[in-house]
Amino acid sequence: TKEVVYRARDLGITLFDTADIYGGDGVSESFLGKLIPEFRDEIVLATKFGMPRGDNLTARGSRRYIKLAVEKSLSRLNTDRIDLYQFHEPDPDTPIDETLSALDDLVHEGKVLYVGSSNFAGWQIARAEYVARSLGVSRFISAQNEYSLIKRGVESEVIPAAREFGVGVLPFYPLAAGLLTGKFKRNEAPPAGTRLAGKPEQLQAANFDLVESLGEFAAQRGLSLLELAFAFLLFEDQVSSVIAGATSGAQVEANVNTQSKSLTDQDYRDLRELLSRF
Repeated sequence: TKEVVYRARDLGITLFDTADIYGGDGVSESFLGKLIPEFRDEIVLATKFGMPRGDNLTARGSRRYIKLAVEKSLSRLNTDRIDLYQFHEPDPDTPIDETLSALDDLVHEGKVLYVGSSNFAGWQIARAEYVARSLGVSRFISAQNEYSLIKRGVESEVIPAAREFGVGVLPFYPLAAGLLTGKFKRNEAPPAGTRLAGKPEQLQAANFDLVESLGEFAAQRGLSLLELAFAFLLFEDQVSSVIAGATSGAQVEANVNTQSKSLTDQDYRDLRELLSRF
């Protein structure tokens, strides 16, 4: 909504992340493109391409696909450049060298400033880095992956790869689709329309056991569960920013306010010990 976008701007948020598939075929990009021209130079505008969109086009990492996709995104976003253009998911049908070469062309044309990956495994990040260096083309500077107190799979491969190659990690679903807000109850179906309603795998008893333990841990340190969720991610040096969705200005403000809270080294060690039990 307009409220969310303008509240984010007023609170000093500078990274606006979207994708050509969000909201349907370009709906989110078009909406954002109507609002950001007045403060375009004050923000980092990020979008993504390469997720199946019902356009019957395969080889979503191909030069042809990328050329078409970027022009559509630029038009919808009402801008002359995309600050961070992210490959939404790996394309098994296209060699990564073709993808990186096509993206490098966009950088040289000034249509894109930087490129990044999304939903890449650690080995795919490493391969893309090697290919970019070999070809002398623009490399992925960021990796957007799901990461939260509940979903920590990126710690085994993605975080180490990002650290090795100097890639910034951009966690999405930092609240595990809402489970870490503490608003959802055990044995109760989440309301229709919420992110959690579309993720039944998150509703297992073990996750609620963890959420309850995390809530107690946070309370003992004068934190809310929301504050703990963000503080955990931001303690990781490789995390450059956190992608946090919101449906109201109040949610935006709550997310921003968590930045005033942080974990001590001992807090973090204690938290890791707690997580090791789940």
